[in-house]
Amino acid sequence: MLSAVRAARHPLRNFKTICNSAVDKGYQQANVVILPKHLANDFEAFCHSNPAPLPLLYRSQSGETSCPPLARNADIRTDISQYCVYEEGRLVKTVSSLEEYGSQQRTEQQALHHDFWSDMVCFYLGCSFGFEGVLKKAGIPVRNVEQGRNISMYRTAVSCVPAAAFSCPLVVTMRPVPVDMLNAAVEVTHLNPLAHGAPVHIGDPALLGIQDLSKPDYGEQVELQPGDVTVFWACGVTAIEAIHSSKPSLAFSHSPGCMFLTDVPDSSSVSMTRFLDSLDSPYNKPNPELVPLCFQISHNPPFYSLVSQAAVERIRLLEMIIGDDPGERGIKALFVQDELLRSCLALSHSSSVAITTGFPTHYMHSPPDETDGPPGAIAMATILLSLGKQVTLLTDKRALEMNRAIIDEAVRTGVLKTAIPVVTFEDSGPDSALDFLCHHGDPSKPRYDHLVAIERSGRAGDGNYYNMRAINIKHLVDPIDDLFIAAKNIPGITTTGIGDGGNELGMGKLKEKVKKLMPKGDLIACDVPADFAITAGVSNWGGYAVACGLFLLHTCPSHQRYLKSGLGLERVTPQELLQDWTANLPSVDKEESCLSTLVRFGIRSGKTANLAMEVDGLTFHPTHSDIITRLLEVTHGSNMLKP
Repeated sequence: MLSAVRAARHPLRNFKTICNSAVDKGYQQANVVILPKHLANDFEAFCHSNPAPLPLLYRSQSGETSCPPLARNADIRTDISQYCVYEEGRLVKTVSSLEEYGSQQRTEQQALHHDFWSDMVCFYLGCSFGFEGVLKKAGIPVRNVEQGRNISMYRTAVSCVPAAAFSCPLVVTMRPVPVDMLNAAVEVTHLNPLAHGAPVHIGDPALLGIQDLSKPDYGEQVELQPGDVTVFWACGVTAIEAIHSSKPSLAFSHSPGCMFLTDVPDSSSVSMTRFLDSLDSPYNKPNPELVPLCFQISHNPPFYSLVSQAAVERIRLLEMIIGDDPGERGIKALFVQDELLRSCLALSHSSSVAITTGFPTHYMHSPPDETDGPPGAIAMATILLSLGKQVTLLTDKRALEMNRAIIDEAVRTGVLKTAIPVVTFEDSGPDSALDFLCHHGDPSKPRYDHLVAIERSGRAGDGNYYNMRAINIKHLVDPIDDLFIAAKNIPGITTTGIGDGGNELGMGKLKEKVKKLMPKGDLIACDVPADFAITAGVSNWGGYAVACGLFLLHTCPSHQRYLKSGLGLERVTPQELLQDWTANLPSVDKEESCLSTLVRFGIRSGKTANLAMEVDGLTFHPTHSDIITRLLEVTHGSNMLKP
């Protein structure tokens, strides 16, 4: 078989022959870039900074036209069916051979001083055609092969990490994948990092800056079939964009779709594993424990995220812990698995988050608010700020000054690292919600991309707001629910609701369960849904779990790679990240301090109205402190949960 592959390495073969050869025989293909040697070190640095689009298989010595690690008896001057020739970064022509360079086409200066090829360095980069055979073996349709077309390649709005002269946009390939096969496609490609690894984007092309799938920048249009999802992998044609931007006097590349066929088997073979081990790069070694799973986190627009199985398991443990119900409210009946995970994933991709809290259950006291909600909101704000997100606290007008004072005190005591804006929302007309959520009321310019409600009184079906005793407290609540309703029709805004009784904003997603299973559910059930409904024995615990879940995503290499489109990956171990980020997590000391502040402000326990160190009738020690400790054990890597 190997001899057949070598025989196929012939300049007269066309693209379809190459593509079919790779699918049928299971050998890696390579993108090729040939540059003047004075640019070689910079380009190698560019590859290492952008490992997903530019997985470096081999860098030749100056003047070396063979590549022994990849293919025996190869000659890069003749073994590609079509080459592109660039002068000053511009494509000037395509040729079927580079043999003429170094002979009659040498410049006078080159002829006087040295052989042409001694001034050139060849780079061999991984290619996504290398995993199409593996996709086929896994039963995943390869639409471009089915349709007899070159793969679609698109220039994106995502910028690669620059290195000296090299700076350019990321180029991606698009392969349609049936929605029920997304996890399989992610897994098999993750295990082949030399062929760009797992996808860097799944879902709406516009989020990458791709406006028209029917007009690829390279290759041909590949048509989607019913039930397909657009899946994008980083592409080695990024190197061609790098040539355009760096403008070398003379450079060459393969013509897109006409790759160099190696002797290296695909990722399913023992030989490939040995080859991976021979490469001195941590990015080229797949870790089966970090195989990503795919989760949809947005329907408008459609968007999916990736996270490793290991991180998924830990976030599910967090979800289990906060489901404890010492107050015996029956909250476990409302549980839906992975609402915490999906919310954390959506928040991880966000840039600007508005958090709202406030449940004025004690309508006969001043202030009427309870101790559940603000601590969880501050814990989420702390981790979101640490991740570089913009955070805003949204509250009722009656509680504006009190909440500003609480935030200031949280900063003073070190619970919150920096102050955040505290704002209100009022219904002043039919466009109030749109104007609040979007710059100039333009739905294409959202001011926030995620709204979180934690222990926030939610509007019931009759338009009123009820506490758990079914007493109407509408006169104490501003119509912040309208923002969650409006967000449903604004592309790019997702929402989370965190609650412990079913009458909280966002729990409308679970309305039928609340009506059926919770006390007085027919009356008190919130009617306003959120995209993600996180249930907890105490709502604060849901906020702590979100903070811990975001921490786990930040230390998950699979998720970080996807978040960064495979660009600029840091050589930092998870343990180092854990040490640096511990201060951003909730802790027993910080949460005790936060609760103490609320008590000083006259805010009472939800169930008992006690002005004491308790939340929902449960004392901070040992109940809440124990939950925080268990959450931190899982977050820091301990799988030993307390009974």
